[in-house]
Parts: sequence; structure tokens; C-alpha cells
Amino acid sequence: MASPKPVHAIVLDAGPMLKNDPSISSLLATADRLVTVPAVIPEIRDATARSRLETTWMPFVETVTPSPQSLKSVTDFARRTGDLAVLSKTDLHILALTYELESRRSGLSNIRTFPRQKLVKPKAPARPRDGLDVSPSTINEDTSLKQDPPTDVLQTGPPSDSAKDADGEKPGVVTDELAEVTRSLQISDAPLDHRDPPPNSEAAHIPATLPPSSNSDSDSDGWITPANFQKHQAKDQNASIAVSTEKPVGVACITSDFAMQNVLLSMNLGLLNASLQRVRNIKTFVMRCHACFCTTKEMSKQFCPRCGKPTLTRVACSTNSNGKFRLHLKKNMQWNHRGDRYSIPKPVSGSANGKVSQGKGGGKGGWGRSLILAEDQKEYLRATSDNGRKKETDLMDVDYLPSILTGERGRAGGKPRVGAGKNVNSKKR
Repeated sequence: MASPKPVHAIVLDAGPMLKNDPSISSLLATADRLVTVPAVIPEIRDATARSRLETTWMPFVETVTPSPQSLKSVTDFARRTGDLAVLSKTDLHILALTYELESRRSGLSNIRTFPRQKLVKPKAPARPRDGLDVSPSTINEDTSLKQDPPTDVLQTGPPSDSAKDADGEKPGVVTDELAEVTRSLQISDAPLDHRDPPPNSEAAHIPATLPPSSNSDSDSDGWITPANFQKHQAKDQNASIAVSTEKPVGVACITSDFAMQNVLLSMNLGLLNASLQRVRNIKTFVMRCHACFCTTKEMSKQFCPRCGKPTLTRVACSTNSNGKFRLHLKKNMQWNHRGDRYSIPKPVSGSANGKVSQGKGGGKGGWGRSLILAEDQKEYLRATSDNGRKKETDLMDVDYLPSILTGERGRAGGKPRVGAGKNVNSKKR
């Protein structure tokens, strides 16, 4: 009889099918079923990936649509964790399908309905001790064996007048017999470790000293061996645990989206990485406002969604298997105030709609022209829309020149510059 597979069903996102990581053969060897939602298929538009999907993946992958009740439960939970704003409709359908399959297989007792909910595990029945039968009949038999100690205790001291046996004999006769028995015994004063074993015993062939063990813990900690290979591999995968070393998983999801991973761990649902190992902790980054301490998971934001200030900083965070979200802040973090205080040049007509002539207004050198200070400015909206329409640079183009030759210095990530910069108060040439 073939051994059961570690996972009953795996819910796939578009990432594994697009990158072919893990491969379809690895997934079939790990899970009994491969499931996805119909909305994932149109997301794969690459010609090579589309051909591989239709020929290799689709014969083994089932498409299932989750129920509206499961979709509502997942949406409400994502709203409580704050991930609903960054989750697409397809992401919610994948989460709902994972939730529905897990609830059908294992019930709702192991799934959280709100973040940081403490799950009550059912108590296991009491097991009897090894080799003992804990039953009323056995207890009665044990109690019946308890009797009063015998009355014919040997006396080694001087006999008394009242100490006589039932037959009228004196205790001195018993003590003489005991003395003869002790003389026949050979009692050695040597320690037990240094006694010579009998010549015919098996212990005589065992050497007195054993060679020291070569498998010391200090020598094997730094080496990767077949015994600790999975431990080191799980350590490199952000504290994940291999599926093969645990009990079989009911339903698990494979995705690289942080918001989906956060919701899955918070709901106590199965989560696997590309190496088909169960993820217990995830580490990523969020944007945190240094002024009002508001956090957002939209990494493209430049202004705080609460106070509107450009004080967002990237902060490392983690989510454990209990659904607890934790921020990892620097111990002595100091906010850089350089370039915060400066005199804003007077506004010039036509600067808001971009019709101002070049070289007009904005201070010396035009540093204050189209100055962005808030998210709702027309200058900021125009800059973000221009970046969206900008074509991607083809590095293989024969007419392409790197920025080090052309002198162009674009913003990192294509984001518009907010404020006047850190060198606004420097001496202008």
C-alpha cells in the first residue's frame, strides 16, 4: 500500500504556474489535488507560460469557484487585518477557496474568525501508563495485595523475657542460623565498577574503556549532513518547517503575495513556499509614518494616508503562526531634518497647469518650480500619470545610452520627488 501524500490539496496562485516553480511533477508528488480559481488563468499572458500552462498544468489542475459565504468570511477577516485594500478580486477568491476546502475537510474549529483569536485544542483522552491496566478490577487487586507486615521479625539485639515463639523456642536459635548464613556469603569491599566479571559471562569480553564518541555536537553543528539538511534548508526559508517532517496537511496555498500570506497565517490556514515547505513565519516590509505611526502595506505610497505628511519610512515586520503582527524598529532611529525648513518661492501664474515658460519663477535655478508638498496637488497627479504612461526602456535597443553617458538622473523606482530635496539650503552657484 502506497504511503499517503503530505498534503491533501494545494491551492495555486498565478505565480507557480507563471514561473514553473515548483514544477508540476513536484506538486503531484506532494499533493493529491491541485486546485485554482478560474480568474487565475487569464492572468497568465506570456506566450511561453501560456503554452506551458495549457499543455503541462491544465490536465492536472482543477478550477473551482468558491461559495459566496466563504468569500464573505475571508473579506471580513482581511478587512480586520488591514490587507483588504491591497488584495485584488482574484486574491480574495484564492483565499476563499482555501478557506472553503479546509472547512470542508477539518471543520471550522481550527480556523480563526478574527485576528489573534486563541484556538482551543480538544483534549486528548487519558492514556494508561506503559504496561499498566488502569481499571477498577486492577485497582482492587493491587489493594488486596497490601497486607500487614509479618510478625516473625528477626531480632539482633538481646532477647527479652516476653519474646518467645509460639512453640516455646528462644530467639537466640534464629540468630545463630542467621550468622551461619552470612559467613557463607562472600562480600567484597571493592567498588562495583572494578569487580571482575565471571569468566563465562558476556561482560568479560567487553573492554574496560570505550573509545570516545566521534559524533560530538560541537563538531556537527557547522556541517550540513543528510540528518540536518532539512533543518538548514528550513532555516534559510524564513523559519519554515518541512512538510514531510510534520503530520499531513489538509489544505495549503502557494503564493508569493505578502498580503495573502498574512491573511493565511492569521486565519491558521496552510501556507507553502516554492520549496514545498510549510511556512510558520513571514518577514517583509511595510510603510510606517514617523509622525502619526500609521502603517500601510502599499509600498508605492509617498504620503501618509492619515496625516498626509511625506514621513513614510520602510520598516521590517513579521507575522508568526499565531497571526501576531510585529514591527521591528531600529533602536536609535533618528529622523533626518535636513532640508525640511526653507522658504518657498512665490507662486507664478501658469505653474499649476504646466503652461509656465521655462526659466520663469521658482527661485534661483528654478528649484522651486513644480514643487510638490501634498498628495492632492496637480503637480503630483501629473507626475504620477506621466510615469504610468512612460514606456519601458529596452536595454537591447541600438540607440540606447546609459544614464551615466546621457546625464539623466531619474528617481529610484520612478517616483516623483517630494519637496525641495535635502540640499535646498546649500549655497547655489
